Amino acid sequence: MRVLLVGAGGVGTAITRIAARRPFFDEMVVADYDLARAQAAVAATGDSRFRAEQVDASDTAAVAALLREHACDALLNATDPRFVMPLFDAAKTAGVTYLDMAMSLSRPHPDRPYEQVGVKLGDAQFEQAQEWEQAGRLALVGIGVEPGLSDIFARYAADELFDEIDEIGIRDGANLTVDGYDFAPSFNIWTTIEECLNPPVIYERDRGWFTTPPFSEPEVFDFPEGIGPVECVNVEHEEVLLIPRWVSARRVTFKYGLGEQFIGTLKTLHQLGLDRTESVIVPGKAGPVTVSPRDVVAASLPDPATLGARMRGKTCAGTWVRGTRDGVEKAVYLYHVVDNEWSMADYGSQAVVWQTAINPVVALELLAGGVWSGVGVLGPEAFPPRPFLDLLTEYGSPWGLREEPATGGQHAPQQVAREQRAA
Repeated sequence: MRVLLVGAGGVGTAITRIAARRPFFDEMVVADYDLARAQAAVAATGDSRFRAEQVDASDTAAVAALLREHACDALLNATDPRFVMPLFDAAKTAGVTYLDMAMSLSRPHPDRPYEQVGVKLGDAQFEQAQEWEQAGRLALVGIGVEPGLSDIFARYAADELFDEIDEIGIRDGANLTVDGYDFAPSFNIWTTIEECLNPPVIYERDRGWFTTPPFSEPEVFDFPEGIGPVECVNVEHEEVLLIPRWVSARRVTFKYGLGEQFIGTLKTLHQLGLDRTESVIVPGKAGPVTVSPRDVVAASLPDPATLGARMRGKTCAGTWVRGTRDGVEKAVYLYHVVDNEWSMADYGSQAVVWQTAINPVVALELLAGGVWSGVGVLGPEAFPPRPFLDLLTEYGSPWGLREEPATGGQHAPQQVAREQRAA
């Protein structure tokens, strides 16, 4: 297999370090708008199968030409969601397999943004599903950790643990701290602002997809392996749009453990208009400059890829499932925990980006070996989950399963009173 990896930031660099230990591919071309960044990622592997190239991810024709030049079989998108569609189209143009870790952007409903969906995450990609099917090509969308591994957990639960599922709730929490910073997001801030300030989407079988205000329905979830209780809130995320397409459940949600300080900062950015992506004109030494406020925020904060040495703690991604088996109510939490100390020592990558990066590499290996196959635009839950989970463990990163109280108790999500949130 020959792979074009577009994006040599934190996740892209972690992908190269993970893939370098595996024999399934022949060449990986690492391309970035900043050639020096791509060269640094390649040099760190010490592996002749990697080479660096410069490319603008927004230039579909240039990316398609690069795919053809290197006779690539697959394009792995490790950029932020702004570049999903140009890269998706480049893979389709070149006739290669496409993988990403975040899907095409949403747009809120113009009149009722906190009740009804507008353009949903991934809609632009699923609109082309028939074209991909007719071409006999695969676009595997949302194959990071969330979405990605979380969706695979949902499919595994449906296949092997439950007869009927009442609710699937993705729950993400951490106890990570960053020495020396009061506010230093551990993941791409552009993407974080996008998903946290957009109206969260919820799925219910009898209602379909609908939205709520940001940070709604707070609950405390007890995360495993020493992380402990974390307050989680509704956030827009791809799993809610993906899982119901392949897994039958009465309700699907995504809740993220953000914390009061983080939520407060995001609200302030929104109040000041600093979350906007539309450009504004500001004075500059050489005259007026056109910039996006959100890009300014991102440029003002530390690069998450550089924070590993200052980070302490663990991050957990997982899927809480409640339903019945043999007529008996049950609940489980399937999860994956990464300790930052371990990921830095073993790979030189901080925990959040490493946890995201391992999953597309596992998927590529399954596709290269023919264990996974398909055509069209498919999410991770469209594939058999057991081979993925077994290979993830083989990579040295095992997953866990915790039995939960089916009707409340020590680990079950505990709703937080709305009065507490308002305070």
